[in-house]
Amino acid sequence: MTIETKDQPIPERLPDDRNWIGSTGLDRRKLLASGAFAAGFAAACRPVSSSAVQTSGEGLKEEQVSIPTRDGFAMPAFCARPAAAKNAPVICVVHEIFGVHEWIRDICRRFATQGYHAVAPDLFARHGDATKIADFKQLIDMIVAKAPDEQVLSDIDATYDWAGLHGGDASRRGITGFCWGGRIVWLYAAHSVALDAGVAFYGRLVSDQTALQPLRVIDQAAALKAPVLGQYGALDKGIPVADVEAMRAALQAAGKSPPDEITLYPQADHGFMADYRPSYNEAAAKAAWSATLDWFGRYVKRGQPA
Repeated sequence: MTIETKDQPIPERLPDDRNWIGSTGLDRRKLLASGAFAAGFAAACRPVSSSAVQTSGEGLKEEQVSIPTRDGFAMPAFCARPAAAKNAPVICVVHEIFGVHEWIRDICRRFATQGYHAVAPDLFARHGDATKIADFKQLIDMIVAKAPDEQVLSDIDATYDWAGLHGGDASRRGITGFCWGGRIVWLYAAHSVALDAGVAFYGRLVSDQTALQPLRVIDQAAALKAPVLGQYGALDKGIPVADVEAMRAALQAAGKSPPDEITLYPQADHGFMADYRPSYNEAAAKAAWSATLDWFGRYVKRGQPA
């Protein structure tokens, strides 16, 4: 099946569950032994690759917190920040379809070691615990598909409000996200006038529209209110290169590029940053992380050392 556009046919986009399942063929020699660390990953993510990074919490303050949302829900979240720093710029870390599991917590630690107040809200919490569901289709149908765009964007607003009251400098705001969260980064950059910058990792640019999730990223290009760096893999079967090129064209047509940019890593697949999975591409991940820190250093820290 192909999806026709004015310019060229686009290969069928694999849905998120099939796209993730396609990258589960772990080399058994590279598995972590079972234990507390491996148990911290979402059920759908196991077994866990030995390439998974463990960032030290030395010099950091980490905590599980509860964030009051604007409709009165107590949203769980994970926070990591430099223990000795005050008023660190805030980075909201938006999770994949697997929820706030160990890898997302480690991403928060990585930002905290760079001087950021990083917060990962559980944007699925109203609908269940995504970390406990092992079946991909069930995860998508029972939790991911039930999270409305409007609620998610409002909950991220509340995350910055909370961070500003708990030691973060909410006048300096960045957002990053992965897979499902990558799409949310683009949408939030179109939603919030207070955002300083975003970095979107392999978030869908063209997606099916539903009553709860009516927004397509490519349609929001002209509405972007903060610079976004998109980071994508050329081998991604859920986000074909044609979608990336169409988004680039949309940004250029809207006069958003530059500063908005998209980097396409030629040998990288979907999930190339996920060091706990076989989709991990070390070269692309290292380059993308460096680019992320540069981006936030430029637009969020605003002149402070990155």
